[in-house]
Amino acid sequence: MQQGFETEVDLLVIGAGAGGMTAALSGAIRNLSVLLCEKTDQVGGTTSTSGGTTWVPGTALSAKAGVPDRAEDAAEFLRHVVGNRGGDAQRTAFLASGDAAIADLEAHSEVRFIASAAHPDYLDGPGAAYGGRALAPVAFDGRKLGQDFNRIRPPRAIFMGLGGMMVGRAELGALLKPFASLGNLRTTLGIVLPYFRDRLTHRRGTRLLMGNALVARLFYSLRQRKVPVWFKSPLSDFIREDGRIIGAVIDTPEGPKRIRARRGVVLATGGIGHSSVLRDRLFPAEIARVSQAGPGSTGDGISLAETRLGAAVDDGCDSPGLWMPCSFLPQKDGPPAIWPHILLDRAKPGLIAVGPDGQRFVNESDSYHDFCMGMIRAGLKAAWLVVDDAFIRRYGLGLVLPGGRGLGGLLRKGYLTRAATLPELAAKIGVDPAGLAASVAANNRFAAEGVDRDFGRGTSVMNRFNGDPEVAGNPCLGPLEKAPFYALRVVPVDLAGSAGLRTDEDGAVLDGTGAALPGLYACGNDAASLFRGTYPGPGTTIGPAMVMGWRIAQAAARAA
Repeated sequence: MQQGFETEVDLLVIGAGAGGMTAALSGAIRNLSVLLCEKTDQVGGTTSTSGGTTWVPGTALSAKAGVPDRAEDAAEFLRHVVGNRGGDAQRTAFLASGDAAIADLEAHSEVRFIASAAHPDYLDGPGAAYGGRALAPVAFDGRKLGQDFNRIRPPRAIFMGLGGMMVGRAELGALLKPFASLGNLRTTLGIVLPYFRDRLTHRRGTRLLMGNALVARLFYSLRQRKVPVWFKSPLSDFIREDGRIIGAVIDTPEGPKRIRARRGVVLATGGIGHSSVLRDRLFPAEIARVSQAGPGSTGDGISLAETRLGAAVDDGCDSPGLWMPCSFLPQKDGPPAIWPHILLDRAKPGLIAVGPDGQRFVNESDSYHDFCMGMIRAGLKAAWLVVDDAFIRRYGLGLVLPGGRGLGGLLRKGYLTRAATLPELAAKIGVDPAGLAASVAANNRFAAEGVDRDFGRGTSVMNRFNGDPEVAGNPCLGPLEKAPFYALRVVPVDLAGSAGLRTDEDGAVLDGTGAALPGLYACGNDAASLFRGTYPGPGTTIGPAMVMGWRIAQAAARAA
């Protein structure tokens, strides 16, 4: 070991989210010695609280699911979506490596995916796919981790049932109506009974789904390969010699430690996240001062690389962040709980979104990111989802479950607003009553015609997929007419940053001149988005994070 270093490895990875753990695991698969350092006391970062969907076009898994996909088609689709915003070389590398990366992880680790046969890209266009590109993590039994189960960052409490039970989207209907059929009862008992067993010995259920399953599978694979993981060990500084980054200083519970990294240092610290400095500098002023990023994501990797090494921060994207419209449930102790409106309510018929003028501003059935981009372009800091009683009884709204479950308690907590008439509702939420009345009247005309003449709601594949298939004609359009009426306030909240460190096709970090900083890599949200602030489909943050983490490991293995 070189003098002055406490530890020496081939690859030093900072951050234990999906990107960082993939880079560390792929390095170990290539027989590199790897050290993974995590700022918090748990792995998973933002991925752990996400749906875990991983967008990787052209994998063999798509053919296995019966919807074979080609990377060439995805390339055409991305040319249509991203246009001339840049990033061509990085996207080409991503598409060229996606199949190999997933196959390598499945062959040499416990990472497992299933390609969704029906999970459309978020935008229409040449090369768009209806299924095959969105990979869903296979459920994982957390008991396999033993004591390390507590190292998996749990989903937010608001996403779990019975105080700690994970439920898949396809299972929700059965759990809400367990006695409606024998099948529903079997599904419910198959989920609830093992959960009660788990709670005898664990803080929460050990049946892990979605992002939690992906995180657990990555961490379990690292443990199997005996990759050391240092917790509560954030990055403090870089060590540079003759122009090359040869290591880093890590603040551990035992004090600062100098780590030599022969093949490179990988930044995967979670991106902009909760960094007030980066948010003020890069995000629009109307964006809420909260984030869905993991608690350890405070901009460390981006800020230190820029200030200490001259790394370039690339903010030349269509949007510096990726957004979800979120509602907030007040809590007695602590900050309000955040509920993202992803697809369960906005796409359904009989809902409109309005601004303070009472006017619609966007296609409500578009993706969460594009919905928020509509808000931002309209200069709105907040908007209201407006529905009638028939809607809330059939579909729910936000935290109100289908059938209106929980409605009374959520009204008392001030989560949403109810009124007997539209003018009364407008007065209560502070929007223009004439504008709201006009918007509802127009919506009802469009519902009767089956055509949204203002925003084209229900015309895209993704719109219709998330609508109500039992509604004839346009599954995204329905009347709003049965009193009482309800409104729920939503604001744009970031789930990830698009702005980040500029990198090349192997994840090497670049300086302001476009030259690589030797020995320094970045993936995940620390790297600028391959899609330049657009949002092509489900899982387009996790997919590139993992594939580029894999590419970084290959590049490090080739490095002298």
